Amino acid sequence: MALPVEPPVRPMLAKLQTSLPDAEGWLYEPKWDGFRAIVFRDGNSVRMVSRDQRDLNRYFPELEPVMRAALPDRCVVDGEIFVVEDGHLDFDALGQRIHPAESRVRMLAGKSPAGFIAFDLLALDDADLRTRPASDRRIALEHLLPAAREPADADGVPTPLEAVLTPQTQEASRTTLWLGGIAESGIEGVIAKRADQPYLEGDRAMIKVKIRRTVDCVVGGYRLSKAGDGVGSLLLGLYSGGALHYVGHTSSFKAAERRELLERLRPLEGEGAFGRGRSPGGPSRWNRGAAEAPWVGLRPELVCEVSYDRFEHERIRHAATFLRWRPERRPEDCTVEQTAPGRG
Repeated sequence: MALPVEPPVRPMLAKLQTSLPDAEGWLYEPKWDGFRAIVFRDGNSVRMVSRDQRDLNRYFPELEPVMRAALPDRCVVDGEIFVVEDGHLDFDALGQRIHPAESRVRMLAGKSPAGFIAFDLLALDDADLRTRPASDRRIALEHLLPAAREPADADGVPTPLEAVLTPQTQEASRTTLWLGGIAESGIEGVIAKRADQPYLEGDRAMIKVKIRRTVDCVVGGYRLSKAGDGVGSLLLGLYSGGALHYVGHTSSFKAAERRELLERLRPLEGEGAFGRGRSPGGPSRWNRGAAEAPWVGLRPELVCEVSYDRFEHERIRHAATFLRWRPERRPEDCTVEQTAPGRG
């Protein structure tokens, strides 16, 4: 390749905040649930590179002809690769594509093809655009790609096997639609960037606000901290079909709280609450074969409220944040139905 911007390029990142800036000079976009990718195209050569500099061509071969058809001959575009399952962007299905067997990757590419949502333009022809304002880069990108469907629409999920441009607005009030109950379509939150901002590689120069929900969970076990003198994480469960199923963990505790928690939980140690349902420690493609620490089962008597961003494939996808104890809640009332769309 002979582009004005060549790999490695570190994507510009966003810092997490609880609210969006509401002032002139800000641009707002949906935060899509996918794999970050910078796409380099030079003639017939297309290279897709992940945030950690992994070559993604091998895992998404169906996107190479899409990029050739959609992008100009020489350009560098920042965006998100996604996969759609059952009418929404599915991160778990996306993760299945990171597989060592080429035959499985190609099978999944045919069954659930990926798509690409672009949100920044780093280079075009011989011009390096990274020092240009974000608003200028956006205008240039609008001339290159068709707009994605508005995520607030009922059918606002992007279409696979296409490269499209993410929606953008200058009105902070419009983002309430993106944050209010449409996460099931595949939106994680909202990104805010300054209109006059250059592309700052590797810097957390943007702002992100993520959709958060709350759920009351039964504490069915715990893992010790690395030091062994406190609780490292609480293991969370929800009832379904009469059994308590493991759905995730929370580990957002200070050192003193970890020791206090251990004293509180020890009287409840006994036969594991997850004995009849799905238990912690099952295989996961995300731990890359690493052994998980042993866990201690508890009688299912304690209930806590946690916040989380996504509930997908019968579990909380990322670590939940502990909010408070719920002594007034009956454990058996903590069911998976709490996580249904529109709840919490």
